[in-house]
Amino acid sequence: MEYIGATGVPVKFNTVPINQSIDFHFILSFAIDASPQGESQNGVFSPYWVPTLTQDSVAQIKSQNPNVKALASLSGWSLGDTVLRWYDPEDPDRWITNAFTSLKSIIEDYHLDGIDIDYENFPKRRRRSSPNSTFAYCIGELISLLKNQSVISVATIAPFYTTVGPYMDLYGRYAEVIDFVNYQFYTDRVRSANGYLDTFRVRSMQFGAEKLLPSYEVEGRGIQGEAFFDALRLLEKSGFSVNGVMIFSADASVGGGGDDYYYEKKSQAFLLNSTTLL
Repeated sequence: MEYIGATGVPVKFNTVPINQSIDFHFILSFAIDASPQGESQNGVFSPYWVPTLTQDSVAQIKSQNPNVKALASLSGWSLGDTVLRWYDPEDPDRWITNAFTSLKSIIEDYHLDGIDIDYENFPKRRRRSSPNSTFAYCIGELISLLKNQSVISVATIAPFYTTVGPYMDLYGRYAEVIDFVNYQFYTDRVRSANGYLDTFRVRSMQFGAEKLLPSYEVEGRGIQGEAFFDALRLLEKSGFSVNGVMIFSADASVGGGGDDYYYEKKSQAFLLNSTTLL
């Protein structure tokens, strides 16, 4: 899993190294139900990733690499200077309908295969006037509808330490339509392999180990450098199956001189049980 297009860097798909023997998911960042000024649009989503990630470029990278899928990540932390927040809509079913219609259009336009849920801020107090006025209901029903109508084939969620509660509620009620959990381990700021293992154990009890992917932030927070691969080896030694890796992001990996996409290459090599870089 590789997030791409969130920071304004003019990154392109065809610069990212992809091994044909592994499933590779690009997560376009982000589709947001807000106006350019940050005003909520009641479930009407628009794409805000960098313009270098065009419709044709998605089609081309998938045509060249049949193992590639592309997803739209929903929300993210902010739009410009505006912090984005989940809001309990007045009419949850209207929000779901709007979201389904707008996302279906984006998915078809950009040749996408799925969605990733990355709402990162939630109201401290939530309305309880209706049992349907919840994050879990709106997102779970949206994913279910998109899958049932064959609009998408894959759905992922991206909780981190302060959003575990809402995402546990979502996962507990709709786990059957969620394929992977892209938990943002780097937000826990664990820097050692042993600490990473301890945190993975905790998150696996919350979301299950089978769908939970280790994650890495390039030039960012949490565990860094070779210690990440030490952590992956320790996870396997401790009985966990490392079924994939999530990296944030391609934007940070490009432009590193001779080490462009080092972590993408080495993560794929690890997952393919290779001892040499691809």
